[in-house]
Amino acid sequence: MAVGGFDNPNNGDPNKDYPGAITFYVLVTCVIAAMGGLIFGYDIGISGGVTSMAPFLQKFFPSVYRKEALDESTNQYCKFDSVKLTMFTSSLYLAALVASFVASWVTKKLGRKISMFIGGLVFLAGAIINAAAQNIAMLIIGRIFLGIGVGFANQAVPLYLSEMAPYKLRGSLNVVFQLCITIGILIANVVNYLTSKMEGGYGWRVSLGGAAVPALFIVVSSLFLPNTPNSMLEKNQPEKARAMLKRIRGVSDKEIEAEFKDILAASEASKAVKHPWRNIKNRQYRPQLIMSILIPFFQQFTGINVIMFYAPQLFKTIGFGDNASLLSALITGGINVLATIVSIYGTNKWGRRFLFLEGGIQMFTFQVLVTVFIGWKFGVSGDVTDLPKWYAGLVVFFICVYVAAFAWSWGPLGWLVPSEIFPLEIRSAAQSITVSVNMFFTFIVAQLFLTMLCHMKFGLFIFFAFFVLLMTLFVYFFLPETKNIPIEEMTCVWKSHWFWRRFMPEDRPQI
Repeated sequence: MAVGGFDNPNNGDPNKDYPGAITFYVLVTCVIAAMGGLIFGYDIGISGGVTSMAPFLQKFFPSVYRKEALDESTNQYCKFDSVKLTMFTSSLYLAALVASFVASWVTKKLGRKISMFIGGLVFLAGAIINAAAQNIAMLIIGRIFLGIGVGFANQAVPLYLSEMAPYKLRGSLNVVFQLCITIGILIANVVNYLTSKMEGGYGWRVSLGGAAVPALFIVVSSLFLPNTPNSMLEKNQPEKARAMLKRIRGVSDKEIEAEFKDILAASEASKAVKHPWRNIKNRQYRPQLIMSILIPFFQQFTGINVIMFYAPQLFKTIGFGDNASLLSALITGGINVLATIVSIYGTNKWGRRFLFLEGGIQMFTFQVLVTVFIGWKFGVSGDVTDLPKWYAGLVVFFICVYVAAFAWSWGPLGWLVPSEIFPLEIRSAAQSITVSVNMFFTFIVAQLFLTMLCHMKFGLFIFFAFFVLLMTLFVYFFLPETKNIPIEEMTCVWKSHWFWRRFMPEDRPQI
């Protein structure tokens, strides 16, 4: 079975055991690279908090401020329903979608670390523009720059981590990316809580400008990160690639020989593919293509971004005051971080499928409970005169349990699994599809959520619960386990799967 004259490693041997363990060098490089998730997380967390601050609404969205603060006739569910307000949040994700296609080419041709550098630099520019914004146009332009930065970072970081990590620890190290996203969200919640108390009405500028801090870190750190062996081979640097593989595995030349030969063969196969965007539609890549579309689609339709984008407005809607709503969002952010740490342990201990399935069942259960409790007190009118503390606390508890389920399942695994299943020859193109699908549906959910909340009321949570049930069934029947499979041997999981094996011919054709 040859591709361009080389044995194709993607036939897959699940029993291969490459030597090497976690070294201090690879641990440091992976943790630093994973901090690219901080910019994505910080933005997710900061947006909802800023849009609940009265000075921000007064300056940029006065109609929303009047409806939220002054108009008592407005249905509680509809106080934040504004196309302009949601466009402020969602414009970033549309920009990230477009940027991911450019980032695919940059990541393949120039390397993963260059994509991270560009992402950090553009994100930094967006943070500065937003902090200095004088009108809605400046806000949107700043958000577009932030989106381009997120598109580049989300394209490069998961691939970088999957290629650098020893295959038995690939899951844990890749989940650090999601951990950094959750830490970014938590930091943003803390910043929002503190800046909301600042006098003078400029706290929102501090919140938005704070995005410059993680952006600067990424720009500087990316200059010192090494390229992955795979990236070096794509740039015709085999000796450097061999030396880097030896360094990150911490073993001798002889011990890395098997893994290096497989990476080299995959690289030659990749070079033989001149049009990865065309080749990804070939039959043998059908399982990976479907996963690269459906996993990020389902991740966004868990409803998690509804909670993270709009937690302060959501908690205001169910009766919390300004500070209480930000504090409640801070609590959910903390739960998000702690639960992601569970996933770092669990992805390699229990496997990807177990976490997907357990998380799906837990999310479904508590989304239904949130629906019942909000519907019980608010009905369809959204009016409530007395909201007991025990009730409010219980709703926050339900939401926290739901957030925890996402944070150790669909949150990290929605990025991990797509990044580890693609053959090298289509890896950048397929990751671009994953990022663009993720960003497109993040845009759709962010743009429509507040309008849907206004019209569907508490039934919105049932809407997302339906998709959680659907995605859990999809994982049960169609997603194979990828734990402890070398990244260049991943084809074996499709060949042994009851459904996908029909797409995997014994002898792949010459390319």
